Amino acid sequence: MQIGMVGLGRMGANMARRLHRDEHEVVGYDVVAETVDALAADDIITGARSLRDLVSSMDTPRSIWMMVPVHFVPSTVDELAPLLETGDVIIDGGNSFYQDDIDISRQLADGGIHYLDAGVSGGVWGLENGYSLMIGGDEEPVNRLAPIFSSLAPGLDAAPRTPGRTGDPAPEEEGWLHCGPSGAGHFVKMVHNGIEYGIMAAISEGFAILERADVGTVERELDAETTPLRNPEYYQFDFDLASVAEVWRRGTVIRSWLIDLAAAALQSDGELEGYEGFVSDSGEGRWTVNTAVHEGVPASVIAAALYQRFSSRDQGDFGDKLLSALREQFGGHSEKSE
Repeated sequence: MQIGMVGLGRMGANMARRLHRDEHEVVGYDVVAETVDALAADDIITGARSLRDLVSSMDTPRSIWMMVPVHFVPSTVDELAPLLETGDVIIDGGNSFYQDDIDISRQLADGGIHYLDAGVSGGVWGLENGYSLMIGGDEEPVNRLAPIFSSLAPGLDAAPRTPGRTGDPAPEEEGWLHCGPSGAGHFVKMVHNGIEYGIMAAISEGFAILERADVGTVERELDAETTPLRNPEYYQFDFDLASVAEVWRRGTVIRSWLIDLAAAALQSDGELEGYEGFVSDSGEGRWTVNTAVHEGVPASVIAAALYQRFSSRDQGDFGDKLLSALREQFGGHSEKSE
């Protein structure tokens, strides 16, 4: 099957490679011409020099998958839409806000162009392991593109079949799901990423507790500003965090791919000296928390994980300074650094 791929960064290029493996024809374009040339030289894609070139190189009805940063989605759609015809499909595989998908879909529908929102999870490991796909949009283009989704998805062998499921496997058992109308795919991916925030924060906090479990061995000056450690004899552990992560990978309730990745990180850099602890958030956590507020759904874990990322970037510095100032104002408490 033929597919256009706009955006050939780490995700887009590997998706093109995975599709090529399944003998799909990929017509590719990226603003970096060298990226296009490299993939074309390996016969992964048919290279295009512009969006117009890409569209003119494709058979109708066309299906064009965008893997571009979210802030470039509107401009890319605006440039693509006038080049397309009734029945063509644009797929947004980035992490766009689901409400934007609904608006764009309505605008394109006037010209008979379908717009699918595809939440993609798999990261840099997707080339080998496949990509979990959460798709929103009209049923007809989703069904038309099923071979593409099946090739990108992890496949039936990625997980044991859930007890109680019988008969022919459903698409979700391959790793892709038509979640509903426009916006539904990115809504499900948004919540997925919010959950990811919470799980990652819990794992990180747990290892931080293990890392500080030797606090009882540290000599501290006692003063009025420092809460003394009671029973320091109970905090005399020196854990090998890489080994803990390794044992947690096997048979535990919390075993997971994220624990696997934590084990790999700790094995290669046990003190994590290559990191500053500056944790970005690209939007999905905020959208999840805001959506939970609008729905009246408690989401305290995801919200706390989001705020922790703000704190990691020193965005709470002013509030922390005011807390310290207030303690000094009402109680004469002097600041004391560890």
